[in-house]
Amino acid sequence: MAKTLMICDCLGSQPIDAKTLSDATGLPCSRKFTSLCAAQLGDAADAIGAGEVMIACQQEAPRFTALAEELGAPAPSFVDIRDRAGWSDEAASAAAKMAALVAEAALSRAMPKSVDVVSEGTCLILGTSDVAFEAAQQLADILAITVLMPSGAEIETAFGYDTVTGALRNASGTLGQFDIRIDALQQVNPGGRGAVQLTPPRDDALSQCDIILDLRGAGPLFSADDKRDGYLRADPGSQPAVAKAVLAASQMVGTFEKPLYVRTEPSLCAHSRAEQPACSRCLNLCPTGAITSAGDHVTIDPMICAGCGACAAVCPSGAIAYDAPTTDDTFRRISTLASTFRKAGGTAPRLLVHDEDHGADMIRMTARFGRGLPADVIPLEVSALAAFGHAEMLAALAAGFASVTVLISPKTEREAPDSEAALAIALSGRETAVTLLDATDPDLLADALYSETTPQPVTTPALPMGTRRQVARLAAKTLQPEVETVALPEGAPYGAVLVDTDACTLCLSCVSLCPSGALGDNPDLPQLRFQEDACLQCGLCSNICPENAISLTPQMDLTDAAFTQTVLHEEEPFACIECGNLFGVKSTVEKITEKLAGKHAMFQNSQAARMIQMCDSCRINAQYHSENNPFAGGERPKPRTTDDYLSKRRDH
Repeated sequence: MAKTLMICDCLGSQPIDAKTLSDATGLPCSRKFTSLCAAQLGDAADAIGAGEVMIACQQEAPRFTALAEELGAPAPSFVDIRDRAGWSDEAASAAAKMAALVAEAALSRAMPKSVDVVSEGTCLILGTSDVAFEAAQQLADILAITVLMPSGAEIETAFGYDTVTGALRNASGTLGQFDIRIDALQQVNPGGRGAVQLTPPRDDALSQCDIILDLRGAGPLFSADDKRDGYLRADPGSQPAVAKAVLAASQMVGTFEKPLYVRTEPSLCAHSRAEQPACSRCLNLCPTGAITSAGDHVTIDPMICAGCGACAAVCPSGAIAYDAPTTDDTFRRISTLASTFRKAGGTAPRLLVHDEDHGADMIRMTARFGRGLPADVIPLEVSALAAFGHAEMLAALAAGFASVTVLISPKTEREAPDSEAALAIALSGRETAVTLLDATDPDLLADALYSETTPQPVTTPALPMGTRRQVARLAAKTLQPEVETVALPEGAPYGAVLVDTDACTLCLSCVSLCPSGALGDNPDLPQLRFQEDACLQCGLCSNICPENAISLTPQMDLTDAAFTQTVLHEEEPFACIECGNLFGVKSTVEKITEKLAGKHAMFQNSQAARMIQMCDSCRINAQYHSENNPFAGGERPKPRTTDDYLSKRRDH
């Protein structure tokens, strides 16, 4: 059954054009309500009980969801057209944006994959002050508490939790699976009278816990510690911070769902080959240390991964892909927003990409107390800003958006967005098309968007389909149809391979190790071939080249020549002096002959030196029939007969 869109003007505070919404989205609209969440809640109950509905109100979603549970009906879906469009200085002309938001909300969305994480409530508290003991007493009835104090610290008898002394060497893991190593570990001996007795110190003691509450007032145990599940750190001098951490620790017991943010395809990874280093883009960016080298490819610990998405944005081969949601889902949302906006009469939309926390709060605040968003600015909420890379930015521009603005969150690592924005600008050929906006004040956000000059969108939009590399190439061709080759910033995942033909000996070691197949050979001729579209610019070929004859040039060839193999270097083959078959490279064979003939112990005579100029078959044949045949064995023993045997017997 088709969804019905229930619209409400929120006590007359926003204009809604029901006909435009229905015509552009294909969803039938209800009559315009004024107080659907209060005075007209009965009408909402009737609609929810009658069939599948979408309610154009995000603020009261919990109330309508609870109502559906009471009625035993499916929960409705929701879309926010008030804070993002209706509450604005340009609300009168925001009908096209409202239609785009409704159409995007109506898209089916796949549920992200997850894995269960079990925490039994074993908690390690680090700290030396009274704050740590007070926290232990508060949590003792809820969690299994152990307080770790420095070696030599005075320990008093405590009930309800354990106290140990020692030096924390390192900690690893995440919620439900922390591994702790402690040197000089001493535990309380529960027996005896008088002062507390400790066990003898023990080094390299291994223990496990589910939660770590760090109240030392020192540096964090982990990089990006705020993104490490189960690790809580608070300044012992701040009572509110300690109280917040203690409350959070008390809630970390039970079974939790850990999203699987990324999926990997190790066979596509260009990290290394034959112990030669190549691409390390993801390793250099991961803030939590979840990515590690595993030989020819990298591996990601899904328990440590915090889902920032930077690895997927910079991965040149697609070996790492963001999966919560998928890239295809993001492309589909972008295309739907742009096409519906045009269908509803809009002309030059601008895309505002924001996260679900900081960005959404900024939009709500400027809508309620400020100017709101301009009518041509369409917000797109994403779960990870760093995962919105150059391919997604280019897809938006090619789909018909005039510009893309990414509202940076204070918690977002900037390295990936900065490099991806620079790459998108280079591929689009539009200096002002992509902007990273740092705004922590709602009024400054609105002022920046209202004062922005809107560029002209592409005249013929393209549908973003395929892999991220394919979408980036399609978008670049759409945005720069007259350009053949685009120069790109250093470190870009697209480019050409240049070969110094004077230095290259056509050893083809680069061909054997190229992870993407961009470099190839010719089985019939000494040739080095190259296909630019497949090149990842991983640098493995330049690292492995023994003559240092290879260099990389970041660029994108937008012509069809990028899909064909071109010859980078070729030489005349050498003809075997015995059979005439072609083998090897003439210059190489002649150079080896010049260096070895008559100068090396194995090639002192002319007959042996001739073997350098023979193919494999002729060389083996010549060696076999030579006087000093390396394949010859000793003289074969004469067969022993019965007469030979009897002649040696003493009784004969």
